[in-house]
Amino acid sequence: MKNLFLIIFSFSLFIPVQAEEITTLEELLKQVKEESLTQKKLNQQREERFLREYSEQKKLLEDATDLLIAEEKRSKALKSIYEQNEREINALDSQLSSRMGSLGELHGIVRQLANDVDSVIDSSLVSAQKPDRDDLIDELAASKSLPAISHLEEVWKLMLDEMVEAGKVAKFPAKIITNTGEETEKTVTRVGVFNVVADGRFLRFLPESPHLIEPGRQPAARFQSMAKELEEAESGIVPFPIDPTSGAMLALLIQVPDLMTRIAQGGPVGVLIITLGLIGLLIAITRYIKLNRIDYEFKVQMDDKTPGDNPLGRIMAVYQNNPDVDTETLELKLDEAILKELPVLQRGLRIISLLAEIALLLGLLGTVTGIIETFQSITLFGTGDPRVMSGGISQALVTTVMGLTTSIPLLLFHGFLSSKSNRLIHILDEKSAAFVAMLAEKRKQ
Repeated sequence: MKNLFLIIFSFSLFIPVQAEEITTLEELLKQVKEESLTQKKLNQQREERFLREYSEQKKLLEDATDLLIAEEKRSKALKSIYEQNEREINALDSQLSSRMGSLGELHGIVRQLANDVDSVIDSSLVSAQKPDRDDLIDELAASKSLPAISHLEEVWKLMLDEMVEAGKVAKFPAKIITNTGEETEKTVTRVGVFNVVADGRFLRFLPESPHLIEPGRQPAARFQSMAKELEEAESGIVPFPIDPTSGAMLALLIQVPDLMTRIAQGGPVGVLIITLGLIGLLIAITRYIKLNRIDYEFKVQMDDKTPGDNPLGRIMAVYQNNPDVDTETLELKLDEAILKELPVLQRGLRIISLLAEIALLLGLLGTVTGIIETFQSITLFGTGDPRVMSGGISQALVTTVMGLTTSIPLLLFHGFLSSKSNRLIHILDEKSAAFVAMLAEKRKQ
C-alpha cells in the first residue's frame, strides 16, 4: 500500500524533459538511463520528505489526540462546575427575589411613612415657624426608588425636632390675616403644637396657606386674658387652655351659634316669647319691690299705734274710726277694707301666670311651625341634604327651649310672689280678727 502510494505520487510529480535531438539508438538509450537516474533521485528525495512529513503529522495527530482527551476531561470538569454554578445562581436568584421583595416592601413602608409624616408636619403649628422643612418628605413620598440611608436619617431628625418643638413655648414673627381680611405681621406665641396666640387672641394655622388666620369669633374673655398673660410672662407657670386638636375645636367654636343667632333661629315666635318673658320679668321685679315695701311698712305699723298710709294702717284706721259699732258690723267693715286692699297685694300676679302659660303655648306653636317647615323642605328637596331641614328643626327646638326657659322662671316668680302676697293678706286677716276680738272684750266689760 505504501509502495503503491509512492508510485502514484511519483507519476503525479513526473515532468517530461524536453528531449534533445537524438540521431542514434545509443544516444536514446543513454538519455533514457540518465533520465531514469534523475527521476529516481527525485523520487527518493520526495519519499524521504513524505516520510518526514508523515512522522510530523503522526506526532501532530498524537498531540491532538492527547489534547482532545485533556479537553474532554476539562469539558467534564467545566460541566460539573457549570452545573454547580447554575445551582448557586438559582439559589442566589431566590435570595435576590426574596431580598428584592423585602426592599420593595421597605420602599412601600417608607413611602407610607413619608405620607404620614408629611400630613403631621403640614398640619403642625411648628410649620408656621419653620416653613419648607418637609421638602425631603415630599420627595420621599413621590419617589419611585429606594431611599438612601441619609434620607431616612433626615426623616428621623425631623420627627425628633417635631417632638422637641411640641414641648416648647416659642415666640416668633409671623404674617397674620385678621378677621377683616387685612394682612399684618406680628409677634405670635406658640404653645407646643396646640395653640398659637397674638395680642390675646387665638389664631388658626391653615396648612394650605403659610399665614396664620384670626377666626371671626374668639373663646370666652377669661381664656383671652389667659392668652394675654402668657404673652406677657417671661418665666414661671401660667394657666392656659390647651386645644389638643391643634385648632379643630377652635374651628368648631366658630360654627357654634351665639345668643343672637339662636334668637334669630327662633323666628318671629321666638322674638314674641322673649318679649313676653321680659314683660313678665319686669312685672315680677316691680311687684317684688312693691311687696317688700309693704312688708316693711307692716313691720313698722305693728310697732306704731297711729294708722299709717299702708294696708295694715288702713285696717287699723277702720277699727279706730268705729269704736261704737257692734262686733258684727266691725267685722263686716274690716272685711270690706281687706277686700279693698287685696287688689294692691295681688296686682300683676295673674298677669305673670298668664304670660308663663302663653310663653309655653308659643313654644309649642313654634315647634309645630318648625316641624311643618321641615316637612315642606323634605317634600321639595328630599332628605339628601340635612342642611335643607336644619332651619325648620332649629326653629322647632329653639322655640321649645325659649318657651320653657321663659315659662319656668315666670311660674317660679309667680309662686314666690303669690306666697309673699298671701302672707301679707294673712297678716291683715289676723289683725282684723284681733280687732274684732278686742272690740268684743270691750263690749263685755
